[in-house]
Amino acid sequence: MIRRHPVALAMGCLLLTAALGLLLRPPVPIDETRYLAVAWEMHSTGNWLVPSKNFALYSDKPPLLFWAINLVWLATGVSGFAARLVGPAFACLAIWLVARLAHRLWPGDRDAAGRAAMALAGLAVFALSGSLTMFDVPLTVAVLAGLIALDAARPGGWQTWAGFGAAIALGVLTKGPVILFHLLPAALLLPLWSGTGIRWRELPAGLGFAIVVALGLVALWLVPAAVLGGPAWREAVLWHQSAGRLAGSFAHARAWWWYLALLPVLGFPLLWSPGLWREGWRTPWRQDRGLRLCLIWTGAALVLFSLTSGKQLHYLVPELPALALIAARLGRNAPGFALQPAIIAVGLAGLAAVAAGFGALPLRLRTLFDPASTFLAWALLAAALCWMAMRWRGGAGAMTLSLGLLLATNLLIGTTRTARVYDAGPIAARLAAHRADGLAFAGAPYHAEFNFAARLTEPVAELLDPAALRSWAARHPQGLIAGRTDLATPSWPPRETILFRNRDYGIWSVADAPPAERNPG
Repeated sequence: MIRRHPVALAMGCLLLTAALGLLLRPPVPIDETRYLAVAWEMHSTGNWLVPSKNFALYSDKPPLLFWAINLVWLATGVSGFAARLVGPAFACLAIWLVARLAHRLWPGDRDAAGRAAMALAGLAVFALSGSLTMFDVPLTVAVLAGLIALDAARPGGWQTWAGFGAAIALGVLTKGPVILFHLLPAALLLPLWSGTGIRWRELPAGLGFAIVVALGLVALWLVPAAVLGGPAWREAVLWHQSAGRLAGSFAHARAWWWYLALLPVLGFPLLWSPGLWREGWRTPWRQDRGLRLCLIWTGAALVLFSLTSGKQLHYLVPELPALALIAARLGRNAPGFALQPAIIAVGLAGLAAVAAGFGALPLRLRTLFDPASTFLAWALLAAALCWMAMRWRGGAGAMTLSLGLLLATNLLIGTTRTARVYDAGPIAARLAAHRADGLAFAGAPYHAEFNFAARLTEPVAELLDPAALRSWAARHPQGLIAGRTDLATPSWPPRETILFRNRDYGIWSVADAPPAERNPG
């Protein structure tokens, strides 16, 4: 199976691992719960043009991920599990596309596609990102589609430039203009790596045509959405979430070298292979156009994102296929890019240190892993996976280690209190039972954490100060209020306290409030 169908094996293993993880852990608050809420509100309101969060216009993200979830719901009905499978489906598509790109870059190496697919599935950060309802893996699909279109570009080949423009549009609809950080350097330097005879003087026309195609496709959504969304939404989308965010992102809130320091994490476990480094040192990179593309692709993104202040690890997920392609190419001669015994020893020592340090965790964190024996079992399973990765070697070893660790971590979450503590369901059930009486969230901004789990069809009021709380209570004498007990919440005792996100959340009924709180006037 590994030798005959490596691409299918990589896709199947990642999809199975992710699906098992979805059964073991709840949606991660506040990101996954928020995006599921936006998709749910798109479904419940029927408004596919302008997304909303807590039934207020939402301009932080474009609609493509929410469209994909709603398309799945058209076939399955509203289902949290079905919605959360969208992320793994995009990850499988990315694996297939990286195999296609490897085949195009190295047509004489018939095994390159399979090695690239298994290497991408074996990158731990990609496997984790592919199991989440987030935007970075769908953006990776757009990046890979764009690079495949660029590789097919020919002098006068307007169809391929149109395809490149469509990929840009797909990226914009996924996560905004940031797609240009990932694709534009490879397009501007196309003559340096393309093997199709594209010349510098032919670039402006082709690239200009692609941009026109991209703008036209995006306008099919943006123009009617801007009309429907109104002036405030237009300003937020066209300025604050694009030009304004970019212009304000050069303040270096995080040091310029932050991504460089995290390269071992981004490249785990591929970049931890001494054999891969040795092969890379011996390889004439300048003579290999595929490796030149990977250097341009990753190097430009690393520089551009290092210059911005808003750094997050997952922003470079669209560059992980380049690492997989490099590993696939170098791995054709290397004895395998599995972890070597010395690296395994370091990993085992680290796991032993983690296990031994469990007792030193703060009590609030330590109680998440109850019973404590499951934490030790996780450490032993991780050690076994390290040993298996050393035995399997190559892409199979990387997949065994990364996907195995992901599944082991989800087992740790699902078999301990962690799953219950981070599950929005218990609080959502209380809110859903009182939706007709009025619902509010007190003391802090509300990120729609419970809207999807409770299937709410009306907004939850935000009560950020005592005056707003008293005014709302007067209008909703039977209303229900939720909020963290350590923040500015109602002065009377809650009906019950529920642990959520490892913090105590109270559930207050206005009916229990003193008369002065219910009738402030």
